[in-house]
Formats: sequence, C-alpha cells, structure tokens
Amino acid sequence: MTFQELGVRDDLLRGIADMGFETPMPVQEKVIPVLLNGDHDLVALAQTGTGKTAAFGLPVLQRIDSNLHKPQALILAPTRELCLQIAGDLADFSKYMKNVVVLPVYGGSSIESQIRSLRQGVQIVVATPGRLIDLINRGVVDLANVHTVVLDEADEMLNMGFVDSINDILSHVPDERKMLMFSATMPAEVAKISKRFMTNPEEIVIGTRNEGAKNVKHVYYMVNARDKYLALKRIADDSPNIYAIIFCRTRRDTQEIADKLIQDGYNADALHGDLSQQQRDIVMKKFRDRVIKMLVATDVAARGLDVDDLTHVINYGLPDDAAVYTHRSGRTGRAGKTGVSVAIIHSREKGKLRDIERIIGKKFERKEVPTPQHIIEKQLYNLADRLERVEVNEEEISNYLPGVLRKLSWLSTEDLLKRVLSLEFNRLLNYYKDAPNIDFIDEKPKKEKKERDGKARTDAEKDRRTAERGMARIYINVGKGDGFYAGNLIEMLNKNVNGARVDVGRIDLLPSYSLFDVKKSDASRVVAALKGLEFFGKRIFSEIADKDRDYAHASGRKSKKKETREKSPRGKRK
Repeated sequence: MTFQELGVRDDLLRGIADMGFETPMPVQEKVIPVLLNGDHDLVALAQTGTGKTAAFGLPVLQRIDSNLHKPQALILAPTRELCLQIAGDLADFSKYMKNVVVLPVYGGSSIESQIRSLRQGVQIVVATPGRLIDLINRGVVDLANVHTVVLDEADEMLNMGFVDSINDILSHVPDERKMLMFSATMPAEVAKISKRFMTNPEEIVIGTRNEGAKNVKHVYYMVNARDKYLALKRIADDSPNIYAIIFCRTRRDTQEIADKLIQDGYNADALHGDLSQQQRDIVMKKFRDRVIKMLVATDVAARGLDVDDLTHVINYGLPDDAAVYTHRSGRTGRAGKTGVSVAIIHSREKGKLRDIERIIGKKFERKEVPTPQHIIEKQLYNLADRLERVEVNEEEISNYLPGVLRKLSWLSTEDLLKRVLSLEFNRLLNYYKDAPNIDFIDEKPKKEKKERDGKARTDAEKDRRTAERGMARIYINVGKGDGFYAGNLIEMLNKNVNGARVDVGRIDLLPSYSLFDVKKSDASRVVAALKGLEFFGKRIFSEIADKDRDYAHASGRKSKKKETREKSPRGKRK
C-alpha cells in the first residue's frame, strides 16, 4: 500500500516524500481513506508516535480551499509543544500547495502577532483551548467556515480540565462540520464527548483499547524504597547511550531527583509546573538537542511533549491511573522503533503494577538491578565502540602527533590503553567499589507444614540424614526448640563419652531434634554414652540415624504425646 493508493494528492505526495515518508503506517492506512471518502465523524484510538498527525493532516489539507482565506479546519491540542509540532508538520506536508497558511495559536506567545496573522488570512488554525477562547472572546477569529474539527490527544485535554473550553469552542463552529477525535485511551469522559458532539462516529482502533504501544518492552526493578535513586543511577550507568524521560509524581520529587543527577555528573534537568514558559522552552531545547540526556518531569509538565528516539521512559513512581502509564510508555518505541518502559518499584507497589498489566494487556518482566561488574563492562565496551568509530582528521592531527608520540614513547600499547580507560573510568570504578546488591529479595513461603504431614520429603531432608564419607550420622531427640545448640552438644559429648576425644563433623540443628556426624569407629560409644541423659528435664534418646526415617514426623508425634500427658493432670484439677 502506498500514499498514492490511499488517494493522497500529488502536491501532498511531494511534500511527504521530502520528509522521508515512503509507506503508510497502520493508522494512516485506516484513517486516510475514511476521511477522504466520507463525511461522517471519526474516533481513532492510537498511541502517540504512530503517525496520527499525517493520518488526519493529509486529508484536512486536501479538503482546504486555498482561495478562501478564512479558517476552514480547526485542530485542538492540549499543550503548546504539541500545537507547534502539529503546525510544523502540516506546514511541511503542504510546502508544494499554493496560498495555504497554517497558524499555531497558543499561550505564552504574543497574542498581537497571532491576531495580525488571523486578519491577514489563514486556512488552518492549530490551537490550545485557552488561547483560542481568548481570541474568540476578542472577536478576532471567525470559525463560521470551519468544516473539520480535530481533537488531538483528547484524553489528555480532558485530564487537563479543558471540557468546558471544548464545549465553548464547539458552540462557535457550524453544526454540520466533520469532527475527528484522536486519543491514546478511551476513558468514559472521551466517550461522553463523542456522544454529545459527534453523529454516529466510526471508531478505528489501532491495536486494542487502552493497550500499551507494541514496540515497547515493559520491565520493572524491585528495590527497597530508600534505594530507588541508587537503582535509577545504575539503570542510567548500564545504558551508556540513554535518552530518557524520568517521570515523578510530584514537583518536589522531580526537582530533587534532577538536582541529585546533576550533582552526580549526569546531563539532566527538571520539567515541572513551577518553571516559567521561558525556562520550560530552554529546558526543552536542550533536551531536543540532546544536551540533556535525562529529563525528569511530572505528567502535567510533559503533556504534549513530542520527542523522537527516546530509549527509555522511567517510572520513578507508578501513576495511580493506568491510562497515565499508557501515555508515559507511549513516548518511547515510536514510529516503528523499539523502546523500554521501566518501573522502579518497592514491594508495596507490586499490586499496582499488576493492575496496570491487566489494563494495558502487557506483562512486565522483572529484572535484576545491574551489578557494578556488568555496568563497568558495558561502559568499557561502549568506550571501545566510540574509539573505533571516532573520525580522525589526519591532516590536522599530524602536526601534533610526533610530539605526543615522543612524550608517550616509553609506554607500551597495553599501558597506554590502561591509562586511557582509567582516565575515563576511575570515577565509576571508585563509586562502585564494594557496592552492595540492592535488589529486593522476596520472602519465600515456608513448606515445613507439608513436610510434617508426611506428604513430601525434600532432597534437602534426605541429605540431612546421610553422613559424610567415613562418618556415621547420629540422631538425638533434642533441638533448637528445646534450647539445644552446637555448644550444648559438644559439652555433652566431652563430659559423657569415655576414652579418646570424639571429633564431630557436620551438625544440623532442627526444631525438635538434631543430627550430627562422628567417625564410624566412634558411633557406638557416642550413642551408648548419650542414652538416658537429661537435657533440662527432657530424657535423651539417641541412635545411629536411619536415612529412610522421617525424624521430623516422629519427633513431632512424640512431643505431642508428651505434651498431652503433661497437660492432662492440670485438666483434671480444673
């Protein structure tokens, strides 16, 4: 399938060819024919980064009358960044169309210049709701000729509280307009808007409702809450080419994590609601230019953020709403590329993780926090790759090479390589020296009850009853539950076994009995010496252990009978 086969006009085909578009993406294959060939409303559910702008933008441009210099299409976006991105893409698509003007309208920029542009004549308005309401109230924007309205990122606009603004804007648009709604998820509020403002809309779903992006791998690391930042650092260090957004739940967490990363030498910065528009623009430019490799952001601040080629989305704190997680993870793995969505959680967040899994239809893979050894190895190989690929300006460097060679001539190749690596990695090596394992270790349920019931005998139990080579295994009917430990056993043997000193091998102390090894030649006299003794009132029984006997069951039964005999007299006195 080609764009031409979908019905896209030649002048638009030239524009998208210049942008490198060759074959349509799934959302474009499904949406473009519907918008070009029909006049009914449309709801499209697709993840961010799947080609939605071209899916609605090309048909919108194709329906524009370039001779009419009034707004004919209105595209609403939740944020300034998304507004600018859509307007930029439409301008690129239409570069070979004559007299078509696309105007982005948003807050934080001069309203006077936007008013001047509107008065000069535009065909397509891409707007944030707040600024468009302001222009409507000033009477400077005429929406009477609008035949197409597009709500992009509809669920995000609802999350940001734009419902009333959307209602107000649509009241100024002709009733017979075509309305298109694009959303990554389909919450109840989006469904309500489609019912209220759309007429029998056709629904197109790319994937399944509310599912996560297909090209995104979902993984989680479980650590103690106090170790979350350490885990974040290790994930970053284990990904030398990381280009990531790190999502935090609060502005305070966002700034604190960003400050820590900067202090620790990472190219990072924060994006949250306390920043002015100018500060936000500076941070975003640095991030898009990859001066900043890790952007720490709140969900609100990152809405509408459009950045390509993210390698990771890292959830430093899981959101309460699975739809928010879907939006976060959809920022990586875009345009057919792969990405990783990481959740750093503590044990109490595991239930929330399972809820998200169920809703998005994706399984999270648990991974171990990268070890220092793995991180250093990964960084070393990355440096080796960089050294192999570095461009050498032979002409310029040849003037300086002889002097440097004389300076370093006393070093062997191996010594020189060691110094290059040390120059790069001493900080990393020192930081990770003796670094502990920070993975949270899940507690495993005990299986002793089943074993006591005689339903299963584990290999470990059988092994306890087997002596080492050249030794005999001795059973004694006292254990940890009686306050009996290795020191008590040794003292008992020293006091009561006549003749040569007994050498004791492996000792296994169990709740109701113990097993220990002695030389085969000493076994009979040890058993004879222990019989009839008492340990704090309990009469000792001992024998050479039978490897096929279940001593745990036998000791438990004996203890229970003894307990019954001891309690019964008191019961009679009551």
